[in-house]
Amino acid sequence: MSLFHEERLLIDGELVHADRSFETIDPATGKVLGTASDADTGHVGAAVAAARRAFDTTDWMRDRALRLRCLRQLYDGLHRHREELRDLTIAEVGAPRQLTHGAQLDEPVEMVKYYADLLERHEFREDLGTVESRGRSHRRWVEKEAAGVVAAIVAYNFPNQLALAKLVPALAAGCTVVLKGAPDTPWTTLALGRIIAEETDIPAGVVNVLTSSGPETGELLTTHPDVDMVTFTGSTPVGRAIMAAASATLKRVFLELGGKSAMIVLDDADLRNAAMFAAFTICSHSGQGCALTSRLLVRRDQHDELVTLVAAMLGKVSYGDPTDPGTHMGPLISEKQRTKVHGMVERAVADGARLVTGGRPAEREGFFYEPTLLTDVDPGAEIAQEEVFGPVLAVIPYDDEDDAVRIANDSMYGLSGTVMAATDERAVAVARRVRSGTFSINGGNFFAADAPFGGFKQSGIGREMGVAGLEEFLELKTFAVPEQQ
Repeated sequence: MSLFHEERLLIDGELVHADRSFETIDPATGKVLGTASDADTGHVGAAVAAARRAFDTTDWMRDRALRLRCLRQLYDGLHRHREELRDLTIAEVGAPRQLTHGAQLDEPVEMVKYYADLLERHEFREDLGTVESRGRSHRRWVEKEAAGVVAAIVAYNFPNQLALAKLVPALAAGCTVVLKGAPDTPWTTLALGRIIAEETDIPAGVVNVLTSSGPETGELLTTHPDVDMVTFTGSTPVGRAIMAAASATLKRVFLELGGKSAMIVLDDADLRNAAMFAAFTICSHSGQGCALTSRLLVRRDQHDELVTLVAAMLGKVSYGDPTDPGTHMGPLISEKQRTKVHGMVERAVADGARLVTGGRPAEREGFFYEPTLLTDVDPGAEIAQEEVFGPVLAVIPYDDEDDAVRIANDSMYGLSGTVMAATDERAVAVARRVRSGTFSINGGNFFAADAPFGGFKQSGIGREMGVAGLEEFLELKTFAVPEQQ
């Protein structure tokens, strides 16, 4: 089957067309790829009702063997259609082909196998032993059970990763799910719905997949009384709104939000290696990654040397046609996003930052933006405090190690970070002083299915992936029985 033109929603086990549709755009060309079903609040109500019924009246939550079989079927289905999904991701997301062999596709697919294997061995019961109370011994234990109906709302930048990182552990836990894709990348989400509907034994209503052009569907999911939990990946302002909306019904909330991560280059680091890491990181997926290090902190007396090296490295970044295996950087997702990025760069320069290279839309079709390097950036400036979500790197000098830590922590965000030093031990010691949920030490890669991912401060609440990602979707129920005397 061809997944490329899938337009239908998945509601209660049926693939259905909405009465209205919206366009999805190829960001590398700016041309219309096609249309997707535009769900309305009625579709949300039907999807939530289906998920509620499937959770409350079927054995999905209790039948571990069924869940395990379905997850392995999903893994097999994703494998069968991997190359179609790859082409789809390149076309709709603008992700370079080389990136689809990592976090854009192949790694998320393998994450399904990780959670199937985890489900097979995970202990959902913990023995607490006995306690003496009221003159008797009482035997106690804890059981972990599914949190309920989950609304999963994902962003556009890594749609396969984000959807599967929410959907799969929720299913492993025994939850039912309403998955809402991002309006910029609907086809990747709808393709997942079709695989579930046609190639797995997941019962009707357990998974429902929606796409829509406007915010109304997401807003209803966050307030609907039959939704028990909301898991969201996106911007911090939207995360705040979701948390406020969910508070009326005291829903559980998992939020994976923005970042303004710092890369600290210590005085004994290899500057050439640090420059290469900084340049190619900020250009990964055109800077559209919440954990990418967009602030580069360097000791003041090494500032000019590192800036020269980074500028040279940025000049070597190949950007253009994402179908070309040699392309490192593709386009931004939309003209709207490119306009936002350019506006932030222009304001930074107006505020006193120096533009070293880039700083303008690329002269080619599509939504490309030149790799951009800014220096003379004040740590409190907008470009150093707000998430850009573009290939823009801000260089900030520091005086000593304490100053570097202070600047790194001077952010409402705390998602990730990098420290480069001559020894791992020194780098780790500095990283431990920075309030962030994940860290790369001298170029180390933490991102994998078994590694918890999430942030401190306003970068979010909770952890995705790993055992922690499964536990997010579980409630604890404590039991006690008196022992026979």
